Amino acid sequence: MASTTASPTLPRQRSGSVAFQSPRARRRYWLTLGICVSLAVLFAIGLLTYNIPVAFGSDPFWVIARRRASSVLVMLIIAVCHATATVAFQTITNNRIITPGIMGFESLYVAIQTGVMFFLGSAGLTAFSGIGQFLAQVVVMVALAALLYGWLLSGRFANLQIMLLVGIVIGTGLGSVSSFMQRMLSPSEFDLLTARLFGSVNNAREEYLPVAIPIVIVVAALLYLRSRRLNVMALGKDIATGLGLNHTRELMTTLTLVTLLMAVSTALVGPMTFLGFLVATLAYQFANTSDHRFVFPLAITFAFLVLTSAYFIMNHVFYAQGVVSILIEFVGGTVFLWTILRRRVL
Repeated sequence: MASTTASPTLPRQRSGSVAFQSPRARRRYWLTLGICVSLAVLFAIGLLTYNIPVAFGSDPFWVIARRRASSVLVMLIIAVCHATATVAFQTITNNRIITPGIMGFESLYVAIQTGVMFFLGSAGLTAFSGIGQFLAQVVVMVALAALLYGWLLSGRFANLQIMLLVGIVIGTGLGSVSSFMQRMLSPSEFDLLTARLFGSVNNAREEYLPVAIPIVIVVAALLYLRSRRLNVMALGKDIATGLGLNHTRELMTTLTLVTLLMAVSTALVGPMTFLGFLVATLAYQFANTSDHRFVFPLAITFAFLVLTSAYFIMNHVFYAQGVVSILIEFVGGTVFLWTILRRRVL
């Protein structure tokens, strides 16, 4: 005879609820993400429409708005690149202080720009633009990084710390060579070069976007789809290997994806050393979880909010567009020092 007593049913667990310690933490995450998205959208709309000296809806209005839209799109690309690359890089290195910039991408960009000015002059630097030079810089950065990974992660050393140390040495060496060449330039050539060496969305040109956007979308999507693997990698090499993960293969795959994002970002707008560190720190502080499925979106949102708010305030309140990257680097550097002093360890 069949029993008529109904078996107790467990409450259905929501997807993603295991990533948070409590329902309150989950609600705080979605509330924070909602507020940041709303503010970022407001600042983006402000950048598109504020202070346009023609009638709203007229043809000249849409021409100006379209030009501004390309700058906002570049900010979104930079936000995705720096936020995603930094979070993934900090996970595989098990260190939330360092950034992908430690591999010398910014130093290589500065060395290329300085070398063009030093050997070809101001006319050569002006002509060194367009889709060709953009792709050339991306290829050089990716090739250098791939050579470094292949040499130091698959050889007899096979040590991530040694690879990072070599990256620091290469970056320092390139910086010294760049400084030497800059001292040989005339004041006018140095001023022209300096404008290229500060990270700015104005350095990006619209013809770069059809190449940069597909690369960034594909690479960022791959990193997001690998969130569960990154969660395991964050536990450390021994635990990740014990759980059946090929640590070396995952390490090289993630480093390659991070390299592509950083190469595209640096070749597009120039160096932004502390942007990724700033937004990754904010994301971990407010996410209430270490699950990359939730950290990635919050870090991207913080990065887009930082860029749009900084450019809107500096452009339309202080009329000091040129110091936006300096302001971001100053705030990011301050947070970096505060983090080191608080943790008392590198």
